[in-house]
This record gives sequence, structure tokens and C-alpha cells, in this order.
Amino acid sequence: MSLSKAHSAIPDPKVQAVLDRLHKNAEAEMDAFIQDQEPRPQPEPQPFDAEGAVDFFRDKYISLEREQGNLLYLLARSLGARRSVEFGTSFGVSTTYLAAAMRDNGGGLVIGSEIQPSKAAVARENLKEAGLADFAEIRVGDARETLSDLGELVDIVLIDGFPNLNLTILKLLAPQVRLGGLVMADNVGSFPLEMGDYVAWVQNLSNGFTSTTLPLRGGTELSIKIVDSFNGN
Repeated sequence: MSLSKAHSAIPDPKVQAVLDRLHKNAEAEMDAFIQDQEPRPQPEPQPFDAEGAVDFFRDKYISLEREQGNLLYLLARSLGARRSVEFGTSFGVSTTYLAAAMRDNGGGLVIGSEIQPSKAAVARENLKEAGLADFAEIRVGDARETLSDLGELVDIVLIDGFPNLNLTILKLLAPQVRLGGLVMADNVGSFPLEMGDYVAWVQNLSNGFTSTTLPLRGGTELSIKIVDSFNGN
């Protein structure tokens, strides 16, 4: 699908223009990365390099794809969500989808966490350009600290940070998600070793969620909180 015909679930052309630019950049970055890789047999999944991740991803988009972003926006709208949170803001692609939903639901806030100050600064500028700055708060630092207290219960969560921390962050956020709230996680298919524990935990009904893996970008986990309790294990 060409960019000129790419569909957006968000009706605001100003927001669409910002997202088109960001997705175009992210797609070009991914195309360049793929072209730089030497052809070779499909390797076995390798553990995520947590030590080198901060430097490697310092200037990378690693954002949701359009279909995932549209789904995130529609889910937030369907919930009438007024409060949302994301782990892994990067340059603000997913933040823009969530902030647009908060605004279009009548007002609200998305709280994002980004470990790179330079990325957070760019994300804020992108939100400003989209006219959504008043609906987003980006906290800079380790998400295990920045997201430890959201102040109030949230309606919808996006988990899209370093895969080795995704389950830790989910457990941190689970008590802060309202009953009937949603959690969407990226990278289930991209990082099967690390995300395997995440999927097993969130699909275990004793942890208070019911969940399924959607065939978006090789695996996007969508979960709903069905029990207003949390065992923390």
C-alpha cells in the first residue's frame, strides 16, 4: 500500500500528516536495515542483548506499524479511555495514536516512558506538531521508576519497550489497570525467547487477564483485565 493511500483510523488530517511522516521514516529505516543484512539461513532465536540495547536503539524508531497503531486507537476509542500508559515512547508514534484517542474521547492523558532524553524531546515536538501536546506526558528515565505510580487507574496500556523488561513492566502496571482495561504488547513474534514468559503469564487466568496473540507483525498480544486482583508472581 502506498503512503498516499495508507488508511488512518484517525480522522484529523493534521494528526494523519504527522503519522504519515513518522511511519515513512520508520519504514525507510527498516528497509535499510534489511538491505544491510547478508543473506543467510534463518538463525535460531537469540537472547536479547540488553546491555547493548540502549546504545543500539538510541536513534531507532522501533515503532508500531500502521495496522497496530490503528488498532490501538480504535481500542482506546471503544473503551472511552481517558487515561493510558505506554512503555517505550521512542519518537512518539504510539504516543500520537493514544493521545489522539484521549482527545477524541473528550479529553484525557497518555503517560509515556522513554529512557533516552533526546528521543523524548523529539516525541514532544511531534506531539506538538500534531496538536496533541496537551494530552501527553512523557516521563524520562527507567520505566521501573517512572511508571511505578500513575496516580490513578488507567484504561489501556501499550507494552513496547525492551523485551527483557516487558513482563516486569506488565506486573508493575497490572494493579494500576482498571477492571475491563486492555493491555496491548508488541514484539511477541520478534522476540520469542523473552516474550514467551510474558505470553505465558498474561494467558494464565490466575493472573487476572484473558489474552490472545493476534497475527500483527508476527505476534501482538492483546489482553483484558477480568479480575480486580493481582498475585504478583
